[in-house]
Amino acid sequence: MRRRWTALVAGIVLTLLVVGAAAGYAWYRLTQPFVSAGETAAPAAQTASAARLEQLVHKLSTDFPDRTFDNATRLNGAAVYLESQLSALGLKVESQRFTAEGRPYRNLVVKLGPDTPEVMVVGAHYDVAGEQPGADDNASGVAGLVELARLLKGQSFRQRVELVVYTNEEPPFFRTPYMGSAIHARSLTESGKRASLMLSLECIGYFSDEPGSQDHPMRLLNAIYPTTGNFISLVGFYQDGEVARQVKAAMKSASDLPVYSINAPGFVVGVDFSDHLNYWNEGYVGMMVTDTAFYRNKAYHTPQDTADRLDYRRMAKVVDGVRAVVMRHAAAAGPAR
Repeated sequence: MRRRWTALVAGIVLTLLVVGAAAGYAWYRLTQPFVSAGETAAPAAQTASAARLEQLVHKLSTDFPDRTFDNATRLNGAAVYLESQLSALGLKVESQRFTAEGRPYRNLVVKLGPDTPEVMVVGAHYDVAGEQPGADDNASGVAGLVELARLLKGQSFRQRVELVVYTNEEPPFFRTPYMGSAIHARSLTESGKRASLMLSLECIGYFSDEPGSQDHPMRLLNAIYPTTGNFISLVGFYQDGEVARQVKAAMKSASDLPVYSINAPGFVVGVDFSDHLNYWNEGYVGMMVTDTAFYRNKAYHTPQDTADRLDYRRMAKVVDGVRAVVMRHAAAAGPAR
């Protein structure tokens, strides 16, 4: 009897240890815990301007609302405005033109650094879903990309960096070959190049210090992630967790803004809800930098998604974090990563 009882207890303990180890491993792969900022870099000569970000978002969301796939006037107007802002920085802007369902569209591409087989991509879409201003989704991401271009201008890179403003991220083209990001990702493959890392800036301007202001795709995640929406999130696919740790460390080195990350299977709702999906489909590492969109911002995809609801001070810190990732990943100084 004693032997059977001892064997039973030992079996229970072993089972608990195995289950605990599996849960711990899953938690590690999901959240990338214990990530520090790493080596402290010299302070950046410039930091992102909250005032510039607010100006860009306000212009896009008030002068070019309803910039949908079928509103050529507003969509093209936004593209012309963004092209002018990038050109005013002294940057060469290329138009990547394509046709979808008989209509002409274009991405805007800025290429920095040498022409190398490896390319780091940072992108954001400028179209919106329906009749709305689209301040957070996604004037915030596009404004962040333009401000990032200003910060990166004149920097030395060891590999090509492409900043891409996409069209057609929203329905009816979402998850189709006619997404602007699908066009760009495929063009890299077809030209013999490879994206070493892609970051999609998708809704980066809405923050809240109210308890309970942050939702998650599964209730279980409430025990792992904050339920106050005052952080920026890095979202990627399960197998890219180690790269996410490097990106997360770089972002944390740039400011005091909390950075959380999740690398989950595609069936978790929202994990693939942006342009990074198309780079992943090409076999590249793609990640989304986001305020988590509809999990936090209840004005998402509504007429209430207006410029006055965004936090430009914290949005500037997001841009500084992305700049740190680019410099750590692609800058000329230091060893290749």
